[in-house]
Amino acid sequence: MSLLTDWLILPLQYPFMQRALMIAVIAGACCAVLSCHLVLRGWSLMGDAVAHAVLPGIVLASVAGIPLAIGAFVAGLFCAVSTGWLQANSRVKSDTVMGIVYAGMFGLGLVLLTRIETDQHVMHVLFGNILGVSVGDILETLLLGGLSLGFVLIRGRDLMLQAFDPTHARAIGLNTGLLRYGLLTALSLTIVVSIKAVGVILIVAMLIAPGAIGYLMADRFERMLGTAVASAVVSGVAGTLFSFHLDASPGACIVLTQAAIFGTVLVLAPKRGLLATRRRVGAAIGARG
Repeated sequence: MSLLTDWLILPLQYPFMQRALMIAVIAGACCAVLSCHLVLRGWSLMGDAVAHAVLPGIVLASVAGIPLAIGAFVAGLFCAVSTGWLQANSRVKSDTVMGIVYAGMFGLGLVLLTRIETDQHVMHVLFGNILGVSVGDILETLLLGGLSLGFVLIRGRDLMLQAFDPTHARAIGLNTGLLRYGLLTALSLTIVVSIKAVGVILIVAMLIAPGAIGYLMADRFERMLGTAVASAVVSGVAGTLFSFHLDASPGACIVLTQAAIFGTVLVLAPKRGLLATRRRVGAAIGARG
């Protein structure tokens, strides 16, 4: 028991770990809420696209001397809106559009990062710098995360209706276009919130794994949301603590913890897990025999 207590308490003695855990919890909760909507809509690749697209915005913001969050948000929003416009006004399929847009903007960001003198360390941008966050970063994360969560939670029912029955949503007077771009804006804000935790490369896992875990564990959206948030918060805290004791990358440890939880749920989920599915199939075959 003493070893477990020491394992949990020792990291909390350091202010940088306290700040890291706060960022991990806030970013995890924000990503989990968006993750549920992305998974149900089949927008997982959209999260990947916007996450990679923020890189040129970060570099240009550093050069201009403005907050990096502004540059990242503008670049992410440009990617989301341009992708949505191309999907609506061309015959190219959505996954193709997203692949072209995010790959192009990520390539542009890498070129800018290597050719322009900035004070941004490439590894911190790509893989996060959760151990280097300040109190100002936490306040910024709370503000942006609150805006993102506020929109998604307030318009949650409308977003669900628009996702599953857009015809009915339009018939009752909902502005489906505004809801769509509002969700994309919330996605951009959430990615900005999470960059310091895991960076632009690993953030896609935080935008997919919690929603997938919630989907396997719950039959109703409210329960899916709660399960997703709980798994993301636990992964954020556990991954950060693991990184301290293993002297490993915090972002990678958080993502690996989420992957481990997903793998466990995939096998053991009471209704949608592999074992439960196999039992149902076996019972059905036995009943027929």
